[in-house]
Amino acid sequence: MASCISGEITYSCTTANFLTIKEFFRPFAIQYFIVWPGNGLRIMCCAFATSQPMIPKEEIFVDLLTILEFPDPRLRLKAEPVYNVTGEVTSLCDAMLKTMYQAPGIGLAATQVNIQKRILVCDVSEDKSKPLVLINPEIETATGDVETQEGCLSVPGFYEPVNRPDTITVTALDRTGEPLSIEAEGLLAVCIQHEVDHLDGRLFVDYLSSTKRQMIRKKLLKLQKQR
Repeated sequence: MASCISGEITYSCTTANFLTIKEFFRPFAIQYFIVWPGNGLRIMCCAFATSQPMIPKEEIFVDLLTILEFPDPRLRLKAEPVYNVTGEVTSLCDAMLKTMYQAPGIGLAATQVNIQKRILVCDVSEDKSKPLVLINPEIETATGDVETQEGCLSVPGFYEPVNRPDTITVTALDRTGEPLSIEAEGLLAVCIQHEVDHLDGRLFVDYLSSTKRQMIRKKLLKLQKQR
């Protein structure tokens, strides 16, 4: 005997509440979509209640995340470490990659989507076939020097020269929670450093003169007001 349940639930929460949501749906054989517009979750579901509890093979389809733009003060918050790499964290990583590719960009930090956790994603390959997820990244060594034109999804439309080390060694956890250590150079090294800066509340405009930074700030504020 089964009955059909369908509808929409709006639930204001953080990533930690994904587990609560999934526990709520655990008695059902369900198909549902989770959309994350800003600070809330909207769950579109179609479920068939059964007389016996069952654990479905869960698939979470997360909509694009909203990218904060300079000079939003939330970009200045310092991210906190991830203590447990759960399914919710993995889903967040997937949503960040989807958002990054759609933007389009080559890197995205969790702080850019208003989630204060030390997670970054990037893919500097030309065909976007090499996604990299770094959880709790730590730059252990940095050598050399290179100047590149940097842009940022949180500072759209602006590109400025920034000097950084061109070779780094970084340790982190991957999207499954396994430790990894990689040596990155060139564009990948620059991208990782750029995203780690985000996790520490810094933006590439902080490497520019105060005059140029204020000019960019004024232009972006004007554009944001026109939307």
